[in-house]
Amino acid sequence: MERQSAYPLVLEGDFSPHLSRWLWLVKWVLVIPHIIVLVFLWIAFLLLSVATFFSILVTGRYPRAIFDFNVGVLRWTWRVDYYSYGALSTDRYPPFTLADDPDYPARLYVEYPQQLSRGLVLVKWWLLALPHYLIIGVFTGAAFAGYEQMRNENAWAYGSGLIGLLVCIAGLFLLFAGRYPRGVFDLVLGMNRWVFRVSAYAGLMTDKYPPLALDMGSGEPPAAGMATVFGPQPLPGS
Repeated sequence: MERQSAYPLVLEGDFSPHLSRWLWLVKWVLVIPHIIVLVFLWIAFLLLSVATFFSILVTGRYPRAIFDFNVGVLRWTWRVDYYSYGALSTDRYPPFTLADDPDYPARLYVEYPQQLSRGLVLVKWWLLALPHYLIIGVFTGAAFAGYEQMRNENAWAYGSGLIGLLVCIAGLFLLFAGRYPRGVFDLVLGMNRWVFRVSAYAGLMTDKYPPLALDMGSGEPPAAGMATVFGPQPLPGS
């Protein structure tokens, strides 16, 4: 399905202000089957991405079958995040499929690249993406956990990050007021959009550098209104 967006990855989520007051308290149990499946899917994602690295290095192309599978893993992950504690924005249980489900309130698409830079593939997933890793580490809590581990290598550290904090606030609103604050929803979607854009870039699925912009709201910003994209771009003829 075609999606108009300035960035190759499109992440969407339908806003539902009135959700169950209590269901979010037990979703950690309900998503266990999905978590088990996703562990294996992400292992496959990482292994296939290594194989894709060499394919791009030699041919400049991302094998289409692997691309479709990896997009499916991102899509599945986003649906589970949206249902559970990555957004807490729907009570509809996620489907067990890699395929697109246009009727589900959380959707993700990635435009297939016809050609990728052989040079950028060597550096974009670790060096060029480093500034983004620091930012999304704050969003997801990975930065806080890493800091605690550096202070005490024997400590068990967990940081929920800004996304986790906002989702907790939304859960309390649902519990006591029976509604999801729209401002919190828009901010959570913007942070998740940033995380998944970086995931696609680091996963070698695009050469377009993720924008240093918090694009909030249910849908992607229109292409003409997208913030200026900073960072390395594909070299002509590479």
